[in-house]
Amino acid sequence: MRAYLVSSDGGPDAIQRVERPDPMPGPGAVRVAMRAASLNYRDKMVALGGYPRNDSRPVVPLSDGAGVVEAVGEGVTEFAVGDRVVNCFFRDWVAGEPDDAIMRTAHGGGIDGVLAERVVFPERALLPIPGDLSFEEAACLPCAAVTAWQSLFVKGGLTAGQSVLCLGTGGVSVFALQLAKAAGATVFITSSSDEKLERARELGADGTVNYKATPDWHKEVRKLTDGRGVDHVVEVGGPGTLAKSMRASALNGRIGLIGVLTGADGEVNPLPCVFERLSIHGIYVGSREMFADMNRHIAANGIRPVIDRTFPFDDAIAAYKHLQSGAHFGKVVVTIDAD
Repeated sequence: MRAYLVSSDGGPDAIQRVERPDPMPGPGAVRVAMRAASLNYRDKMVALGGYPRNDSRPVVPLSDGAGVVEAVGEGVTEFAVGDRVVNCFFRDWVAGEPDDAIMRTAHGGGIDGVLAERVVFPERALLPIPGDLSFEEAACLPCAAVTAWQSLFVKGGLTAGQSVLCLGTGGVSVFALQLAKAAGATVFITSSSDEKLERARELGADGTVNYKATPDWHKEVRKLTDGRGVDHVVEVGGPGTLAKSMRASALNGRIGLIGVLTGADGEVNPLPCVFERLSIHGIYVGSREMFADMNRHIAANGIRPVIDRTFPFDDAIAAYKHLQSGAHFGKVVVTIDAD
């Protein structure tokens, strides 16, 4: 079978395409013929080296994929040949709180990922594809969607009538917009592109702010909320945006700290957390249990992942470069043709 391999810190151009033997499923394991895989910001960081967690070499990249069950090992009870499945970001995080060993089982970093024609998973690392989603749509779910779900619903306790601020229009933020709107929330979103903000409004965004045209975007968010601020912030920027996210938050607001798109360096004054009783939660994707709960929400509300662009398997490096460009709205996907 064909697969890709990250063996150095040389970025996308250093990723190699290799031939590997077809893997065989042992007891309790499932072999999946992969049909699609999606990229996340993390994948760019893994290719460049220095990812804070799960940065092993060599490793098959990408954490998010979907496909068809091709073979099952002895003792498998949840899946049968022909089932349409999506994999979990963490191989071993089933439920509850993770330990260090579990955190080292992130696909595409700590262990091999899904940018390959066939992958073997333990059955605990798979779920049925929700509803009638395509393979490409389902491949968008394991990282970005589950991250948004944990931030808003697990740690945030989002309820109908509350307000949400999403930063940017990448995969996590667009999923947060969709998931929150389906739950009856009021959603605001930022971007440096008016065109992307228009697309966000088409998805249901109640208010938008161009942070390039309005550098003090937190003030505009407060205006949009009649001075109150928002109940939840999906914070993907890190040190460069966290201070403004705190200022945009309402009393008792909750911030899901997810990414560092603005870089890892910087200082943030924590006093607003004290005076406004803010809660900041570190969010690192989520468990299989969270994924299953989210899938029920997706199926019940007819949510369809937003795909910016798809690339064929042979052109996977171009998918990385498109992600690097920042031009995408939603998810970037690689399709993997059946033999």
